[in-house]
Parts: sequence; C-alpha cells; structure tokens
Amino acid sequence: MIRAVIDIGTQSTNLLVRDTAGNDLQRTITATRLGESLHDTGMLSTEAMQRTADQIAQHIQTAQQLGATDITLTGTAACRRARNTADFLDLVLRTTGLPVEVLSEKDEAQLSFAGALSGLPRIDGSTLVIDIGGGSTEYIIGFDSPEMSASIPFGAVTATSSHISRDPAPPQDLTNLIGAVADELEEIIRDIPALTTPSRVVGVAGTIVTVAAVEIGLSSFDDAVLNGFVLTKDAAEDVFRTLATENHSQRILNPGLPEDRSDIIVAGCCILVATMRRLHIDEIIVSTRNLLDGVIERGGPRS
Repeated sequence: MIRAVIDIGTQSTNLLVRDTAGNDLQRTITATRLGESLHDTGMLSTEAMQRTADQIAQHIQTAQQLGATDITLTGTAACRRARNTADFLDLVLRTTGLPVEVLSEKDEAQLSFAGALSGLPRIDGSTLVIDIGGGSTEYIIGFDSPEMSASIPFGAVTATSSHISRDPAPPQDLTNLIGAVADELEEIIRDIPALTTPSRVVGVAGTIVTVAAVEIGLSSFDDAVLNGFVLTKDAAEDVFRTLATENHSQRILNPGLPEDRSDIIVAGCCILVATMRRLHIDEIIVSTRNLLDGVIERGGPRS
C-alpha cells in the first residue's frame, strides 16, 4: 500500500508519499501561512483557510497520481489554538472529502520524536528532539521512544507577529523574544530537568534546517548534506547575527534561505539561540525527517 500524509502547520502544509518498501516518492514543503493572523486575532483568516484548503487538495491530487490509497491529514498548533478551527476543518472536509486529525501536543511530540530519529543511528543514551514550528516549539526527550515532552507557545510565525515590530528587527525586539523563550524554558526545566543533560540533541523542522542550510551555503535543498549535519552553537549564533542585522532584501540573498521563510527566520533564530543558550547545548544534529515520517510510520488516522 502506498501511503501519504499531509501535515497542516502554522507556516506550511507538507506532503510525504511513501511506498510499501519504505521509499519516499514525494516530499514537498509548501508555505501556506494558515496561522498568519493567529497571534493578532486568535482566529484563522478566511483567506488563509481557503489558501491552505486549496493546497491540501493539490497535495491529495499529487498523492493519488502517485498511487496513494491511504491519505492522512494532520493539524498542529494553529488548529489547536484557533477559535474557529471547526470552520477550517469543515472547509477541508467539503473541499477534499477527508477529515483532519488535530494532534494534541502529546501526540505531536511523540510523532515528531519518532520521525526525527527515523533517519539517524540509534544510540544508547537519551535524545532531546527540538521542533521549532510555525506556531509552537516542542521539546521531547527519551531513549528509543519519547518519555517526557513540553511545548512553548512560540513558533517562527507567531513570534514574528508578537515580538518583531519592523525589519530589520530592533535589538530590543530580539532581546525581548530571546528572554521570553528563556523564561518559558526556565519553567519547563523545573519539571523536566533531564532536558539539560541529554546524550545528544536533534533538531527538526524549517527553522533549524534553514539555519543549517545557510551555514553550509546551500544553493538548493540537499537532503544528503543536511540530514545528520552538526550545527554548532557558534554557527547558529553566527547565522543569527547575520540574518538579524540584514533587511529583507539583503537577507534573501543568503544561499540556503527560501524566500517564503525570509520574513520569519529571524524570530525562528531567536527561539533557536535562546534554546541553545538556556539548555547549554553545544551542538544540534539536524534531521530532515520529522512529524510526517512519524505519522506515516504510525499509520492512521486515529479516532
């Protein structure tokens, strides 16, 4: 059976199609900005909902053309938080005939952990997975499976809306956002002190993969180069300083930075460097595998 998963995030709507032998037939990331108005209004805008539903329909068509007969739709932070999520789920159902499974924070953490580790070698010690999304950031720690997790309400899209007042961002905006993330982590560490002592740290999703791509200077996405790349704290800080001091027209000239992420990458970098500083992380292993991989291995949807 050929399976497909479409994950509907705050920033992007992504497709993975995999055959029975475990080969990826299609992996596509498409910026749709479902949660662009979430911070300001607490709701999904009509335009964003329609844009995202249309993209989901296109992804379904692609999956079916590749022979997928089992297609799962999942939603994350934007769908959990918006007051009008029911309207969006109804629109998707009417447009595509398929329901959306809105993942809980716990389910998202478990599936992100499983997906992140699927492309990396097993180790004897613990792994901390950091998933900086568009609407939230997840921290998941465990050995072969997740044991504890926490989420903070800062993602690249929502943090841009809440903390970045103009472009380039004033230093005070950056300081305030880094401080806000550090404050959230301070609370989490009290409950989960193991976050500060993992055997390795793995990073997934757009912000971390993009920072790695900019550090390398990739002119186009290259999974073989990015998956398993070791992003040091010094390198992350260097990319942050570069991107944060450039305006948009300068920033988009950096190889490795997609234009559709160029306006939210600075906030994403703030979340990343705040995390590495507060958790005393010297390096992060980049994984290009993520929630999509976890869901497709699980099968679904779940009731």
